[in-house]
This record gives sequence, structure tokens and C-alpha cells, in this order.
Amino acid sequence: MLEPVKFSTYHGGARKEGLLDFSASLNPYPPEWLGEMFERAKEVSNRYPYYEKLEENLSELIGEEVTVTTGITEALYLIGILALRGRKVVIPEHTYGEYERAARIFGAKVVKGPNEPEKLAELVERDSVVFFCNPNNPDGRFYRTKELKPLLDAVEDKNALLVLDEAFIDFVKKPESPSGENVVKLRTFTKSYGLPGIRVGYVLGFSEAFKSVRMPWSIGSTGVAFLEFLLKDNFEHLRKTMPLIWREKERMERALGVKSDANFFIKRVGDAKKAVEYLKRRGILVRSCESFGLPEYIRFSVRKPGENERLIRALKDVEREMGNGR
Repeated sequence: MLEPVKFSTYHGGARKEGLLDFSASLNPYPPEWLGEMFERAKEVSNRYPYYEKLEENLSELIGEEVTVTTGITEALYLIGILALRGRKVVIPEHTYGEYERAARIFGAKVVKGPNEPEKLAELVERDSVVFFCNPNNPDGRFYRTKELKPLLDAVEDKNALLVLDEAFIDFVKKPESPSGENVVKLRTFTKSYGLPGIRVGYVLGFSEAFKSVRMPWSIGSTGVAFLEFLLKDNFEHLRKTMPLIWREKERMERALGVKSDANFFIKRVGDAKKAVEYLKRRGILVRSCESFGLPEYIRFSVRKPGENERLIRALKDVEREMGNGR
């Protein structure tokens, strides 16, 4: 009758308490208004959470029309409803796994290609759909508009659709975000506000189409309260905390010999499973990149200074134990 889709839903994030969690790539500084926000959520939890006016206000703040979704993940499945059935879907080899999962759920033909935009552009066909994460997960590479141009041109020439996942763009210094008639952009507040349990994101582009298929009341009363406080905050929280994250990111780059444009890194350790278990015994959780097709790498995020120092020391021990991944 009903057959399961055989594709893992495992992602980063601690499944149990007691570990210092570097596996989820989040802002480690929560908003000062978090407690007030939860009190507001209680106040509005006895009615259906409509948020059309808040969505309009968010559009004004962003500077273009947005469609609010329950994080980027809901947006991926709305794209499935709107555009994936029977289509060719082009996905980079090493990237976020939900693109492929959503594509297969909706019966799309999945084609894997290189992570470089210029080479990926060669796989674009008429009416196909391309998923591209920028900055990419798990390696944190950010591609400027100039670098994306071959892919943007190919999508336009073939009347294809480019789904640009910008989940981590708030962590990029001086980011750029291309636009186009065949481009839909996905963003979320989950990462930059460090609140993965509050599922609020938004889509830029094709607003009428997305609003026609999304679930009613999907963000719930907590999401409504979050939007209210976000609008009052006017992104001040990001202006305060991003410089703190950037400073620590640069320190970690120097200490560990890694590089990223986002708030997380990958590092070659030889055997990711073994490294993850070793670090767990030290009370630290990192992400194995095996699900990204990179079984020799781990991924870890930027946290607060003292926590980062603890990770740096532990990773140096891993290098000594495992021969620096070689």
C-alpha cells in the first residue's frame, strides 16, 4: 500500500544532552528577547496562528516580497509539489541531502554533478531544476555572483529553475545574492538566530505559487511570536553577534589550518566515524560527513571562545591519534 522512501533523514544536532554540540551550525548567541518571545507565544497559542500581516512587514524589511515557510525544509517540499514531478533534477555531488530526498519523493530523475557552478551548468537541460547551496554545506564555500554566472546563464537559456539555498548567507562577510526570473532563493532564521526548534524561514521569488500550496498556520504560535520580535529587532541581533563569530572563525582557521566562508568547517581526519566517537568521549559532538559522500571528513561549527578552544585542543589530539587524516 504505502511504501517508505529509502533515504536517510539524519542531519546534525545532538540527539541527547550532555555533549558540547559543534555538529549543528548555529549562531551560539541567543537573542536577548528570547524569554519574552516565549511568553508571547503562550499568549497567542489559544488561536490559529495567522501571519499574513507579519509576512507583509517582513517583505518590507527584506526589500522584496517573501513567502514565510517553516524553515527551508518546508520550502523544498513545496518546490516538489510545484516543480519536481517528472523533471530532471541536477544536484551537486557533495551538498545538503534533503535536495535529493525531496526530488526522489516526487519522482524526479536525479543527476549528480560537480560542485563547481561552471561544470554543473553543462548538465542543465530544458525545464530541468538545479539545486545549489551557497555557501555550500558541508564545506562552507561561498560563490560570488561572477562565479555563479555560467550556471545563471544556463538556467536562463534552458528555461530551467535554479533553487538557490542561502541558509548560511547571514554568516558571510559582504555577501552577494543574484537575482533572475528563473531563480528562487531559500533562506532561514534557524541558523543565524541559533533557534533550530523554531521553524521560520522564507522564500524569495514566485510568491504567488508558493503561497498557493503551503500549509495554513504552518509556523505555529511560537513562529508568530518569533516574527513579531524579529521585526522589532530589525536584525540588530545579527549586527551584534556576527562580528563575534567572524573573529572566532578566523582564530580557528589559523589554529586548525581550515578555511570557510560560513560559520562551519570541514576537516580531513581519515576515518570520520572513529574521530566522531573519539570526540564524543571527550564530551564533544561533531558531524561525520559520510552522508555528504565524504567519509574521511568531519564538520564542526563556530561556537563561543572557550568552547572553541576546547574543540581546538581535542582536534589536535585527534590529529596525533589518527595521523592527521593521512
